[in-house]
This record gives sequence, structure tokens and C-alpha cells, in this order.
Amino acid sequence: MTISALLEKEFSLQTWQVENILQLIDAGNTIPFIARYRKEATGNLDDQVLRELADRLQILRNLEDRKSEVRRLIDEQNQLTAELDRQISQATTLTELDDLYRPYRPKRRTRALIARESGLQPLADLLLSQPGDEASLHRLAGQLVRPDQGIPDAESAFAGAMDILAEQVADEAWVRRSLRRLLQRDGTIESKCKTAETTVYEAYYQYAEPVARIAGHRVLALNRGEREKILSVKITLPPEQPLAVIRSWLIRRDSAASPWLLQVSEDAWKRLLAPSLETEIRGELTEQAEAQAIRVFAANLRSLLLQPPIRGRRVLGLDPGFRTGCKLAVVDATGRVLDTGVIYPNPPHSQVQEAAAVVSGLVLRHRVDLVAIGNGTASRESEAFISGLIREKGLPLRYLMVSEAGASVYSASRLAADEFPEYDVSLRSAVSIARRLQDPLAELVKIEPRSIGVGQYQHDLNNKRLDESLQGVVESCVNEVGVDLNTASPSLLSYVAGLNASVARNIVAWREKNGPFLSRQTLLQVPHLGPKAFEQSAGFLRIPGAREPLDNTSVHPESYERVHALSQMLKTPPSPELAEQARRQSAKELAARLGVGELTFLDILDALARPGRDPRDDLPQPTMRSDVLDLKDLRPDMVLQGIVRNVADFGAFVDIGVHQDGLVHVSELADRFVRSPMEVVSTGQAVTVRILQVDPVRKRIALTMKGLTQPAKGGH
Repeated sequence: MTISALLEKEFSLQTWQVENILQLIDAGNTIPFIARYRKEATGNLDDQVLRELADRLQILRNLEDRKSEVRRLIDEQNQLTAELDRQISQATTLTELDDLYRPYRPKRRTRALIARESGLQPLADLLLSQPGDEASLHRLAGQLVRPDQGIPDAESAFAGAMDILAEQVADEAWVRRSLRRLLQRDGTIESKCKTAETTVYEAYYQYAEPVARIAGHRVLALNRGEREKILSVKITLPPEQPLAVIRSWLIRRDSAASPWLLQVSEDAWKRLLAPSLETEIRGELTEQAEAQAIRVFAANLRSLLLQPPIRGRRVLGLDPGFRTGCKLAVVDATGRVLDTGVIYPNPPHSQVQEAAAVVSGLVLRHRVDLVAIGNGTASRESEAFISGLIREKGLPLRYLMVSEAGASVYSASRLAADEFPEYDVSLRSAVSIARRLQDPLAELVKIEPRSIGVGQYQHDLNNKRLDESLQGVVESCVNEVGVDLNTASPSLLSYVAGLNASVARNIVAWREKNGPFLSRQTLLQVPHLGPKAFEQSAGFLRIPGAREPLDNTSVHPESYERVHALSQMLKTPPSPELAEQARRQSAKELAARLGVGELTFLDILDALARPGRDPRDDLPQPTMRSDVLDLKDLRPDMVLQGIVRNVADFGAFVDIGVHQDGLVHVSELADRFVRSPMEVVSTGQAVTVRILQVDPVRKRIALTMKGLTQPAKGGH
């Protein structure tokens, strides 16, 4: 089956769709561009499906490259038969291909190789032929005795011959495939403790679960426990099952060779196949678990990046601390830093009155509307201080707890040093905390995605795969929202389709030298931004107040002529009014008259109806607070409003206004069966929860969402 046919089948697509997508990808088009501006060619597939297809395409092409390499390597040994070539062609995974190549792969000096070098292959072949005459076996074994080559007697000859056969069995593709399926279907993964101490892995000290049913997050937990030498982990299977499979291939009939072949079966399983296949299957389980964890991380990151911005507010960012104090930064509505400072309201200093005076002064002097408090060390105490200050001074303030994940990474980065050379690391963190409240996307793109901290077991994952996936999420979010060409940072611009970090810096440098961009077309004057980069990026870049109104919409420059033709046709300039008039007529007919696809035409009307639209503005605004709860205030059956801070396979962590997030287990998310928490909740979403249990000693809060009416999904 061809790659195109496989993609058609796996993604349930039409032939024309796959052919068009492959042509677009091979022509160097980016996924955001294809998804947004080539809808007729793809059948209106969204960017997430297109990314999955592009990833799968790369895997299949890599498989084809590997098949060619395997054919070449086997052919060089003059071993490539027509049947083997057919089997290689039909292999659908690298594992299947490796099984076929295994017998021909160069080997280290194994027991079987040493036996072959000692001339014992004829005895192995005779055993495998399963003769009825035992005397012929002993006669040949006696002839092969060579004390000078480490074969002092016939027993040693038989042992060497069995080593040869054991390796042959272990290299047989059918045997490996059958045993692999058996382990996947009937195997059990077990763990035992290697320490008497109490650890976070206590649930796995005596643990067993079928391989076929184990959840990915438990696989990653077992791996980490094993890596930290707290757990021993293995996959078990009743030995009679694999031995029956091996014997069905190895022993065709009762013969004089049967006693030796039975020993070969046991040796092949215990010494060669069981360890090898266990490693393979645990690797597959880990790969599947990592893929799921990356999907969870990506979904959480997407929700976090697309949280609605809080526009037009002056914000005081507060980076909490104990000994080193709380760092403060006031930023105006555009994110420009107005003032900074440090206060010490928390132990060991406890300078509450002095801190109150500083904060009150900043709030009144700069007309601050909101306080953004980082949720790290000392956040609980800092929140109590701000809440008390609001209450005692009667300040017209609200505050929000803001995830400070990655703030320290950003503040110590070269990027932050270039942006704020006059501030030290801690003050940069306060600025970042304030700005991520004003525009989460614009600020969070400055931080390595993995450092944002909204995943599960992220430090245990394949770094390359994680980074690729998260980079794709950030790119998707940036292009979905669009970017103001005249205010965007190089970090934000670098995620625009068709641009890279170097070109993004060139855009900012051009802007600083020549002033703001007046039109999208001027982009072509930027060094190293050629026609292809312009084609891919222009539609995602916005210029508010541009002479050409379409430059502040998602309409691509390639469609400007059609929009102006529509404008002349309906005698209305490009505007929401033009979109309204066009919608009163047949979209199909108008699109045909303009020579554009109907899907593209409808997108043009949407863009005209809401110029400069930010899709995040349609989401519910964040819930702001002016008071604070304590863990001791919580009681079972209390109903509270909370914010989802993180989503894992086993449930959602919810901030309910105390220092410790509560957990809504997946079984408590809804009144129906929930397969994945992502079906119900997303990071940043406002939820209503009821307290099930509070454990002050272990600082655990169990929550439920069952039986409760929930706010609209999509934002805080």
C-alpha cells in the first residue's frame, strides 16, 4: 500500500485531499497557512489534523527510507530473496522491519557465533531436521569434538549446537511477532519496592496490572521509580504460553532431536527472547505513554496560551518571596514598566506596615487596577497580605493568582537581559508576571514551552518530541490569534508562519530604523524576507490603522483584488457593512463570480465583519478576587468557584483560593462516564466544585464537579 493510500485509510480522507495536502507540504507551505488559506484543497481540515497527518507522513517516509536501507544491506550479503523482499515491502512498522532484518544484522560475539566458528552448524542443522535416528546425532557430535577449539566432548558439541538454534529461534520474525502479541495481550507488569522507606511510589510497592490495560501515567510513574532505584519492574507471563509458541515453530514432529529441541525452546525464551521482548514492550508502553503525556501537555499549553487578555488595565506584578522579599513591578496598559520595588511583608522580616505603605503608594500614584500575584513560594502569604491591604485601606483593587511557571527561566535568559538590562533577575520576573495577565500569549511565547509547567511527567519525556509538539502548539495559537506587526516582540513574530527567529529580529530592526509598518507589502523590504515567507506570514500579521483596511484583517493579500471586486460589485467599501450585504446573497454564486472557493469567500466575509478580531475576546474573562480562604476554612460539601490550573490523565487540579490546589479525579468530573478529562475541562477554565474531603496533614483536597452547573468552557 502506498503512503498516500495509508494516509487515506488512517485519516478517513478522500484521495484528492491527501494528494493536495502532500503537494502543499512538499512545496514548503506551513501548516497554519495550509489550514487557513487552502481550505478548498484540504476539505477544510483544521491545523491539528494537518499536523498529525504531516507527522505521520514523516514517519511513513522514514519507514520507506529504512526499507531501502535494509534491502541494500541484505542484498550485499546475497540473501535477498523475492519472498523476503515482499515481506519487507509489506512491513508497516519499524518493529516489523527490524524483525525481518534481525537474522542478517551484524552481531557481536555471541555464544551462537562462537559455536558456528567452532564448526557446530552441521549438528544444529541435523537437530533442526528432526531425524528419527538418535545414533546419527551422536555420531555427528562425536565427529565434531575438537578439544583445541573448546569442544572437549559430544556434550559440549550439543550445547553449542543448541546455542545456534536458540539464537535462530530468537531471530525468527514469526516467533518474535507471535510472542510480542502474547505479551501485549496476556502479560502482566509488576513492581516491587527496593526500599523500606515511605516514598511517593508507595502505591507501587506491591503492584501488578495487565500490560493491555495499564494507563500511560502509571507507566511513567513506574519508569521514574525504577530509575530512582526505588522500584523493580518487570513483565511476567506464565512460561507455558511462550514455550508453546516456540515449540509450535521449532518442533514439527516427535523425533530423536526432541529432548534437545525442548531445551532449546526454554533457553531461547529465558535467555534471549524474554529479556529482549520485555525491553521492546516496555519501550512501546513508554512511547505510548509519552505520546499521551505530550498530548495532555499540548492541550494544557494551548488552553493557557489562549486565555483571554485583560486589556486597558494598569497592573502591579508581585513576585512573592520570604527572605529576599516580594518584588514589585507596575506596568501600564501597553506593558511598559512604570515603577519597581521590593517589600518584605512575610517572615522573617514581617515588615507589614512598611510594605502596605509602598504598595498603597504605587497603586495610588500609578492608578493601578489589578494585582497579579505569582503562585510560587510565599504566594499564600503574599495573597493574604494583598487581600488584607485591600480590605483595610479600601483600595479599589482586585487581584488574580498568576502561574509563575517559567518566569524565573525567562528572567535569567538573554532575551530578558536584552529587554530589561537595567533590572535584576527578580524584578524581571515581576514584570513577566504582570504582563502575562495583560496578554498571556505575548508574554508566554518568550519562555521555552516545556518550562511553562502544565504537563504530567514532563521531565521524563522525549525532549525532541516534546519540543516539536509544543512548538507546534505555540505556532498554532499565535497564528490563530494574529500578531500586531508594529508592536510584536521578536519572540512572538518568530512563531508566525513562514518566519524564523532571524527574520523576526530583522522585522523589529527594520521597524526601529524606519518607523512603523504602514502596509503588509512593506514587509518585502525586510532583509531575508522573500516572496515565500511573505506568502506564508502576511495573512497572520495585522496593522491597525493601515491605509489599506484589509491589512488589519485575516484576509490574505492574495485575495485583496477579489475583495475590492466585491466592493465595486456591491458599491460598498471593505467593511462590516460589505460583509453584511454580501451575506444577503448566495455565497456560492458570489464566490464563483469572484473566482474564489466558497470556504475562502466565507472566511473573507468573517474577516470583514470583525476587523482586528482577537478570538480570545470571545472567551469568559478571568475571575478576580479581593479576599482569600485558608485551608482550615474548608469543610466537606462547601461549593466554591475555582480555576483549572492543570489537567492530567487522572483528573484536574483546581485552584479554589487556598495555597493548595484541589484534585477533581476523572471519576468526579461529570455525572457521566468520562474517558479523558480533556472532554470536560481545560487549563484556565472556571469551574464550580464541591469539597469531598480535606486532609490538612497531607495538604490534599478532594473535589467533585458532579451535580453542579458549570460556567461556559473556554476561559477562566
